[in-house]
Amino acid sequence: MKVKASLLCFAIASVLATAQAAAPTSKQSSAEAAAARRAAAIARANVLVNNNPGAVHRAKADVFAVSDVIVDANGTEHVRYERTFEGLPMIGGDFVVHSRDAKLDGFSQMLKTSARPGLAARIGGDEAIVEAGAVFPVKFSEAPTSRKVVYARNSAPLLAHEVVFHGMKADQTPTEMHYIVDATSGKIIDQWDGIHTAKPGSGSSCTSPTAATGTGKTFMAGDVVLGTSKCGTSYQMVDVSRGGGATHNMAMKTSGMGTVFTGSTNVWGNNLLSNSQTVGADAHYGVATTWDYFKTVHGRNGIANDGEGAVSRVHYGRNYQNAFWSDACFCMTFGDGDNGASIYPLVVIDVAGHEMSHGVTSRSAALVYSKESGGLNEATSDIFGAMVEFYANNASDPADYVIGEELFPNNASMRNAIRWMFKPSLDGASPDCYSPTLGNLDVHYSSGVANHFYYLLAEGAVVPSGFGAGTWANLTPASLVCNGNTSLAGIGRDAAGKIWYRALTVYMTSSTNYAAARTATINASTDLFGATSAQTNAVKAAWSAVSVN
Repeated sequence: MKVKASLLCFAIASVLATAQAAAPTSKQSSAEAAAARRAAAIARANVLVNNNPGAVHRAKADVFAVSDVIVDANGTEHVRYERTFEGLPMIGGDFVVHSRDAKLDGFSQMLKTSARPGLAARIGGDEAIVEAGAVFPVKFSEAPTSRKVVYARNSAPLLAHEVVFHGMKADQTPTEMHYIVDATSGKIIDQWDGIHTAKPGSGSSCTSPTAATGTGKTFMAGDVVLGTSKCGTSYQMVDVSRGGGATHNMAMKTSGMGTVFTGSTNVWGNNLLSNSQTVGADAHYGVATTWDYFKTVHGRNGIANDGEGAVSRVHYGRNYQNAFWSDACFCMTFGDGDNGASIYPLVVIDVAGHEMSHGVTSRSAALVYSKESGGLNEATSDIFGAMVEFYANNASDPADYVIGEELFPNNASMRNAIRWMFKPSLDGASPDCYSPTLGNLDVHYSSGVANHFYYLLAEGAVVPSGFGAGTWANLTPASLVCNGNTSLAGIGRDAAGKIWYRALTVYMTSSTNYAAARTATINASTDLFGATSAQTNAVKAAWSAVSVN
């Protein structure tokens, strides 16, 4: 009776919310109007969920919470839900409702059953911590935590403990390892790191800053325009025009948030690594350009689509040769490399775009950083990192489908890079073609297949030109595809980027695998260009060309 009552309340609340969220009046502000439209979309989606419990594999004790809402220009609504069962988070239970004019178009989800596990755990939380601690590779920096969850990522739901350990790796990368421990057997059945890296392996005191326009004399990108702020007689590397995004100097520390860059003039750096502001200007420029790309091309207003900027931390650690996104601090962090002995500071624009895109993923599909979904997470950052580089159109860093090539000295032939999207296997570890064991690889390597797909979708089976890669790697069109389809034609970067963004934000969920990514991108292309369009046919052909059928 209690369950029936809760379902009835859910339906009544939805109807009332719909009535209250009627068309906005002329007196409402744009923010109020947007909030009203969001509330109306949620109310309509709640009714559709309530009327279709079987379609979302709803169990009696399931409870849903909205995490995101997207409304297309034609009025189609996409409402994303998280799920709990008996108050326990269900990892892999998220889904998206698609509708128009209150009529259901379908659901995007990976869960396939309404069966739920019993909640009597044979293994307790403390025991789960011990099991996870036995494999945590470094000394933990704070007390580990454990919580009961229902684990449903591409498997029948089971009771588990999510154990989280924090520590510092030998290379100074912080680690936030999540271990899923089966509450019956005590076995670790999944794991991922909450810190998302580019490679394997204190704020402002100003209360009322005004927007200013400065000059960044960067190391990587030359002289560029920076969005900054003025506070009294001094300037700060705080971009008021982009949500207050700020760049902080960590001064080689690995804890805390550092201090915001300040100066008596609005010129930052001198194009040399000897000036600490130079690298800060590089990061500030890269993040601002990424913000502009997402807003101009995809209509996204910042990482979380709420207009709020994030913090970028530079000069992290000593000779730290990586960069990472952390959802916990809503920040991007960049190491100095070894200051050019073998690798420059990791603030090149495609790396900045890569890390900020991890934040976009975390605030949309939230692809878990493990197995195939983790590879898709990494690929998303590579894809948008490359697209930001094209968007920047900066002669100091010509755009290409190679990630991080500017980080390496004397690298005109691009023999050194983090990843090569057109031929992932050039790194010696990433497969070009899909296989059922792909999810066993590090996510930086399993990302290669999606990177490869994206290149083929945008450019076709065409050997890249302009930087010698075709010569030194002896590449041919046949070497770029897995199925011999050398006639594969590309649809262009603009169309390919819009398809991937829509697939990520509208159709992918936290557990999306490669097969589901194929479906998501086909759905996205169908929405944008039509089911029988050249673009949608190209999506299908490009996935087949990397053996995702």
